[in-house]
Amino acid sequence: MDRKSILKRLDMTLILFELVLSVVFIVVGHLIDNYYIRGVGVGLTIAWVTSALAYLYRKKKVKP
Repeated sequence: MDRKSILKRLDMTLILFELVLSVVFIVVGHLIDNYYIRGVGVGLTIAWVTSALAYLYRKKKVKP
């Protein structure tokens, strides 16, 4: 494996990890009835949407 292929997968991996973390925080926040934990999950969801849009925009722009 060369460096570029690893870095290409790292983008998608981090985006998916952010989505999973946001879902975990939202669920845990609901289970223990903690608004702060839920807020962290919502913040991570917003960050996930932003990073996914940036990733898709970059993918579209890079293609010839």
